[in-house]
Amino acid sequence: MKKNLVQFFNQPRFLRHVLNWYGPYRGAGVKVKHLADDYSSATVEMPLRWYNRNYVGTHFGGSLYSMVDPFHMLLVMNQLGPEYIVWDKEAKIEFISPGRGTVIAHFEVSPEHLDDIKAKTEDGQKYLPEFEVEVRAEDGTLVAKAIKTLYVRKKPQKAKS
Repeated sequence: MKKNLVQFFNQPRFLRHVLNWYGPYRGAGVKVKHLADDYSSATVEMPLRWYNRNYVGTHFGGSLYSMVDPFHMLLVMNQLGPEYIVWDKEAKIEFISPGRGTVIAHFEVSPEHLDDIKAKTEDGQKYLPEFEVEVRAEDGTLVAKAIKTLYVRKKPQKAKS
């Protein structure tokens, strides 16, 4: 029974629902529309509402950033598995044009990127891979670009007794 429960909680579908009910995301109007079964990609969107617009009537920058904040870490962490430590290390966001209407961000972590991370952490060293994500309006207009730097390290092997 315990194994089935753990498997249930580790399903992408369950995580997507948890994120959609997560208070800060509900408060900003962020919705996780897609989370791939293998954690290789995710799509998040946020419509413009009275509670997430700024003083001039466009998307609040903090909400734009919050919609992209955890996803590369979650994708990498779940693809690499429990033998790795994965944390957000650094972030930068550049606001390109005013966000009006619904904005969308799509995240991908390719097998090649994972292979690179594994190769650079195999000896126990930390690695700081960077991931870029674009936030676009429904018509394709670029609203913002974010660069996320992760901290990744393979966990030390426990001594066998």
